[in-house]
Amino acid sequence: MGLAAVSALALALAPGLADARAGGGSSFGSRGSMTWSSPPTTRTAPYAAAPMQRSVTPNNPSPGYGGYNAPGYGPRSGFMSGLMGGLIGAGLGGLLLGHGFFGGMMGFGGFLGFLLQIFLIVLLVRFLIGLFRRSSPALAGGPNIFARSGAPPVGGGFAQPSGPPPLQIGPQDYQAFEQQLQAIQAAWSRHDLNALRALVTPEMLGYFSEQLADQASRGVRNEVTNVRLLQGDLAQAWSEGNREYASVAMRFSMVDVTVDANGRIVDGNPNEHVTATELWTFVRSPGGQWILSAIQQAR
Repeated sequence: MGLAAVSALALALAPGLADARAGGGSSFGSRGSMTWSSPPTTRTAPYAAAPMQRSVTPNNPSPGYGGYNAPGYGPRSGFMSGLMGGLIGAGLGGLLLGHGFFGGMMGFGGFLGFLLQIFLIVLLVRFLIGLFRRSSPALAGGPNIFARSGAPPVGGGFAQPSGPPPLQIGPQDYQAFEQQLQAIQAAWSRHDLNALRALVTPEMLGYFSEQLADQASRGVRNEVTNVRLLQGDLAQAWSEGNREYASVAMRFSMVDVTVDANGRIVDGNPNEHVTATELWTFVRSPGGQWILSAIQQAR
């Protein structure tokens, strides 16, 4: 019975201790209008990223970015759609029978009847165009998407994407992304919320605070050290208003251990490097400092 209880406790703790690094192996944060769309795949992350599990961004499209709120895709009343379909059907029947569009049913004649026919024909054309648009598949992706890198992966750095990007991302930006990766993991390991505040958005700080509080309540601390970027490339970069975004795929190694209040290791191996591949999205004001706004797991 004692052994069974210990095994059950270990299984209960395992999901909470595994992937205990900053982010906890989850996907959360915001990517502006791209929050609920998957970043393009890259050499570093060749499979679609996991969708967001938590975000302050509403999970519905905004006008101008496609979806049901875009022009031509607005909600329609079932009554009005049925009425329009019936009227158009009756009008077509009148034309086929030689009475004109609604001529036999409504009894309108002369110039007024002619204008009415023209008006109803215009409505018919708009109705058919609307049906065609609603039945056509939407284009995948969004504006300002970088092309996938055609260059070989660069160990310890980022491979530049090909094609003219809508938002220029240069060597200094890539260096900043790598430094942010290391600085955030270091502040996370120290449970230093003040340091994290300068490195991440308020939303991400809230998620990290929850995770660190959960560790504290269980009497454990996750420590991530010796973080090394092994490979990385740009997935997507774009501008929205006075914000610039960049989503980068990063494969990195680290020593990831979890210790209890007495310093005893309860998960991980201090002599072994483990690897992880994630997509980190950074945001900044033009010319400002990049800060972390989202983490997504590469699947």
